Amino acid sequence: MKITETKLSMFTKHSWEKANQQLLAKMLQEFMYENIIEPNEIQRKADVTVYQWKDRKGVTYTYQAKEKLFDSVYVLADTIQVTAENQEVGLSEALQLLIGLSEEEGMTSSTAGHLAKEFFHTLVADLHLQNRPSADELSEMDYAELEGEMTGHPWITYNKGRIGFGYDDYIRFAPEQKNPIQLSWIAVAKQVCSFQSIATLSFEKMIKQELSEHTLNTFANRLKEQQLAESDYYYIPVHEWQWVNVIVPLYAEYLANGLIFPLGEGEDSYLPQQSIRTFVNTTHREKFHVKLPMSILNTLVYRGLPSERTVIAPQVTEYIKGIRNQDAFLKDTCKIGLLGEVATANVNQPTFSNIQNAPYQYLEMLGVVWRESVYEELVKGEKAITLAALLHIDQTGTALVSKYIEKSGLSAKEWIDALMQAILPPLLHYLYQYGVVFSPHGQNTVLVLKNFKPVRIIMKDFVDDVNVSDQPFDELRTLSAELKHVLRSEEPEGLTQFILTGLFICHFRYLATIVEEHEGVTEQQFWSSVRNEIIRYQSQYPQLHDRFKLFDLLRPTVTKLTLNRNRMFDYGYEDDGDRPHASEYGKVRNALYEVTKLVKTT
Repeated sequence: MKITETKLSMFTKHSWEKANQQLLAKMLQEFMYENIIEPNEIQRKADVTVYQWKDRKGVTYTYQAKEKLFDSVYVLADTIQVTAENQEVGLSEALQLLIGLSEEEGMTSSTAGHLAKEFFHTLVADLHLQNRPSADELSEMDYAELEGEMTGHPWITYNKGRIGFGYDDYIRFAPEQKNPIQLSWIAVAKQVCSFQSIATLSFEKMIKQELSEHTLNTFANRLKEQQLAESDYYYIPVHEWQWVNVIVPLYAEYLANGLIFPLGEGEDSYLPQQSIRTFVNTTHREKFHVKLPMSILNTLVYRGLPSERTVIAPQVTEYIKGIRNQDAFLKDTCKIGLLGEVATANVNQPTFSNIQNAPYQYLEMLGVVWRESVYEELVKGEKAITLAALLHIDQTGTALVSKYIEKSGLSAKEWIDALMQAILPPLLHYLYQYGVVFSPHGQNTVLVLKNFKPVRIIMKDFVDDVNVSDQPFDELRTLSAELKHVLRSEEPEGLTQFILTGLFICHFRYLATIVEEHEGVTEQQFWSSVRNEIIRYQSQYPQLHDRFKLFDLLRPTVTKLTLNRNRMFDYGYEDDGDRPHASEYGKVRNALYEVTKLVKTT
């Protein structure tokens, strides 16, 4: 592509300043939550506080914010003023804040430089996300299309870093570009490739569903032309970016010896989802969603497929679905949907596998997870949306959740109550009754609406995010040795973090602000709805009283997990044998406990 053909129409001064202001507000807000900055209170007026923070270079940030539960704040972006002593503030005020923080103890120059790159990538993506469809249009949009309109992780400030992508890759492959792609396919010799599936699904049955007879014949003929026996190979899809940047250079020996052979492209079109590496078939919606490794760094980790968990995924699916299928509360009352990871393939790179503590990114480079389609889980009249959609605000300042509420015919309070009734009971039942948790954040939880009212949830992403209790529960005795080895076993406080932080802090604390600002549902009302639903569930299962105390979601404080601090100060850009885990930093007051105190004082 010639440089004059580069897509730059959205690179305007106004758009750049707007993106900067929004990112700076988010940085101030989340850095306050994580105690990365501790500004001075200058003035309190009604429900707004004026804050001021000065870095070591003399740059001062003055802004207004509203105090929120979970020791959080909501920064009002249009109130931010940045001033400097004897110097000009740079063009990017968001990056000026990073420059100031780079002078603080604990951040290395290397981390600051790499982080600046992630922030610039995020800002470029934010430019592309301006002037998008209205909240009203989005409320009618299909699940796969809607995913491409989301703005990224609500908490992580560098949420669209995508290190590894050039701008040309961004234009072609980023989910917000909504460019349909065809998946490429390779043949991998069975001697170096493992294939796993649930008991009712064979490789032959799966591949005949995913590829047309014409495509299968074409692939077979290409192998035959090379004098390669079709029966000796598995077919697996790969992403074009991964093929060019990772597979050809790092699996060169396999290519040279006929252990990997490129077959060509499939016929179906796919749309990338927010995770970038997961694809929904838009030609045949009933076909599997496909999750592929893409060795780019985004929101803390390289987006590969961990080998151990990929291999075990179909077993995890059978275990999780087995619990649901024999439990009437989950199956018939909650009607929880589970997108099974029904087949997987994995190809290790032997050199990296044999290097002690090799960087984990090199152990996750080639494989695939075939996941059941969300559309096959829906019944007539139901509509699926990503839970993350509830946090979306359009360019006019209209909240998408407001449109869902308006079109449901319910009051905002009734809609929030319905939301909690849809989400919480199945998650609580898996936790309390079976000692099993999902990671129910905005991307893993699919919300099902009927007439725009929340009615139930569908859960996904078992390969990365199912965890079990370390307690000797009878319900966990059926876990196979293989599952025990691979699934993360957590002590009670750690297990509750997946709900307390993954759902409540990482998603609900933002939703609580949105419905208060846009719908007049107060924070106290919002969190009371959450608490009431937990208590309602507990009243249904008094026999689990000891587990309610063990997995205490209503305790006064919660260990504070910090996602930005992890990258900025604790882990940096280390590249070792383990994925980085969320950092812990002090305690945060639990909103579910605080609302009981608020009731007593009003």
